[in-house]
Amino acid sequence: MFRLNLYCVRAFAAALAIVAAPVAFGQAAYPTKPVRIVVPFPAGGTTDIIARATAQKLSEAWGQQVIVDNRPGAAGNIGAELVAKSAPDGYTLLMGTVGTHAINSSLYAKMPYDHVKDFAPVILVAGVPNVLVVNPEVPVKTVPELIAYVKANPGKLNFASSGSGTSIHLSGELFKTMTGVQMTHVPYKGSAPALTDLIGGQVQLMFDNLPSSLAFIKAGKLRALAVTSTTRAAALPDVPTVADFVPGFEASSWFGLLAPAGTPPAVIAKINGEVAKWLATPEAREKLTAQGANIAGGAPEDFAKHIQAETAKWAKVVKDSGAKVD
Repeated sequence: MFRLNLYCVRAFAAALAIVAAPVAFGQAAYPTKPVRIVVPFPAGGTTDIIARATAQKLSEAWGQQVIVDNRPGAAGNIGAELVAKSAPDGYTLLMGTVGTHAINSSLYAKMPYDHVKDFAPVILVAGVPNVLVVNPEVPVKTVPELIAYVKANPGKLNFASSGSGTSIHLSGELFKTMTGVQMTHVPYKGSAPALTDLIGGQVQLMFDNLPSSLAFIKAGKLRALAVTSTTRAAALPDVPTVADFVPGFEASSWFGLLAPAGTPPAVIAKINGEVAKWLATPEAREKLTAQGANIAGGAPEDFAKHIQAETAKWAKVVKDSGAKVD
């Protein structure tokens, strides 16, 4: 009887190994087909810029196509929801932002996804300061001049954003709260259309992600008054910080890859390792720094902790500003 049972156990174990082998092999061989990185904002914005640079390097490393799929709308919620509900196999990823994975959960009365439970953090790719830019026709050249001008013209200036709930929006709300100025928020479906109207004079100012505004600043189409980080940006060394004039002000953006919850750890580790390897190269540092971004990196656990800390930070900003979106 013992021999029969032992035989059965061994046979069952062998059968399990045969069934499990393709799964294990499939994970080791990942990716065996094109990978999609969903960008929850339109093409041309900072999220798109960083996602395309990342996708290009992953594609080169794997010899497999990595596609950027722009799915804008609802401050990133539409694209994020798509990924949250995708198969957890590593073939659909999200370039998440401070909006989709820190701000929106406090700002929106109803969320189509749980930004913690529905996702598996992969790697924090980069952080960027926002930059306070104005249309050159606005008669101000410094932050104190802007504050004085807005106070003398309450409610007459409109500030654009890439959508309600983005750090671009909340930077403006934080500025209003800390300075007591009155400005009207005008949300767009991404930075690109917002910048078009800002340059055209339909809106007067914006706290944009630095990479998407940098070329317009250098071309003289926008005037940079200050950056929102605590230190000056390497890409704009002559531009002061908002905190130089409004002590304690800080509002930076960040971008990182996330997968649907339940994605195999081996797949997450492979993506993390490949992106981390690229971020450690001089080429990545030069490319992202030139765009005004700061290299991040780290383990998936580090990214998870970052999301937790940022969620708490922005929940306070949302509460203090009184901003809400249905």
